[in-house]
Amino acid sequence: MPEKFVVIMAGGRGERFWPQSRLRRPKHLLPIVGDKPMLTQTVERLEGLAPAKNILIITNAEQRDAVVEVCPMLPPENVIAEPVGRDTAPAVGLAMELVRARDPEGVFAMLPADHVIHDAEGFRRVLSAAFEAAAKEPVLVTIGVEPEFPATGFGYVHKGEQYSEIDGLPVFRVQRFVEKPDLETAKSYVESGEYYWNAGMFVWTVPTVDAAFAAHSPTLHTALGKIKDALAAKESIVEILAREYPTLDKISIDFALMEKADNVVTMPSAFDWDDVGEWPAVSRHHKQDAAGNVIKGAGWVEQGSGNIVFSENDGHLLALVGVDDMIVVRTADATLVCPKSKAQEIKKLVKELGAHETWKKLM
Repeated sequence: MPEKFVVIMAGGRGERFWPQSRLRRPKHLLPIVGDKPMLTQTVERLEGLAPAKNILIITNAEQRDAVVEVCPMLPPENVIAEPVGRDTAPAVGLAMELVRARDPEGVFAMLPADHVIHDAEGFRRVLSAAFEAAAKEPVLVTIGVEPEFPATGFGYVHKGEQYSEIDGLPVFRVQRFVEKPDLETAKSYVESGEYYWNAGMFVWTVPTVDAAFAAHSPTLHTALGKIKDALAAKESIVEILAREYPTLDKISIDFALMEKADNVVTMPSAFDWDDVGEWPAVSRHHKQDAAGNVIKGAGWVEQGSGNIVFSENDGHLLALVGVDDMIVVRTADATLVCPKSKAQEIKKLVKELGAHETWKKLM
């Protein structure tokens, strides 16, 4: 069995969770759900799967210090900062080269930093089986989540025939990946029983994903070869990335590899999962009062239902009277008031504020 590694992608901005989420301390560095930062929870969930020395985090320069701060259990040198964002395929390619430098035959998982999983034991069981599947055969393993409702905000994986079974967990071939569907299409996916939510969790060996890059993204593969050679020559990772990373194609791993490869398999999650992509989703993970309000911090709701109220405990009370289904979030320097139905518009708001000379400091 090759050595096991886990690489966590933690470079997002979490714009839909503004004003709590900011460029230097976004969603994955905050306790949006739970009492610890989402990234800290992700790392702690890996206990027993891989040693701390084999857990790496890919983030960006603005967030690196904060990532090191919330992950004291990891060696600081395991936190790698991208000089520029190039999407998920270059991040996977960088992870491949970092793992290769430690074990050319290594098997590694790529995980998001900020997903909510309460069943840590079930998660470890599935990921351990995925490691075994990837180490046994030259396959690209993705973890699929049984859909609980016809979500239009997630991509889907269309499973095919059963390929094998590991630790009592089935492994299916993947027929195709599909992008975020409309509601009627999502309903048909759920009713068919043939689709999983695409959770963005992958497991593969260095040789297998390297071959996939060579076959399906040759330009990116050639560019990654320069990083491989520089790492082999013991150059500084900071200097290597400053020189090579901006030249990499900006493309997602789904478009670069997963939608093209014919050796993709999927395993059902067998654990709870939520990517908590916007403020309304937090209601699923926080205690609600009798009227369905979620209140965290110094908040109060009178004659209102279905509200989400997040406020800092600094002696400043955030009070709502006679309103329903609102998101009200207060920080030291900004307050958001938004109907739940308009939560998708927060990202647009953040973009416009970022272009405004007076308010860009709030990003």
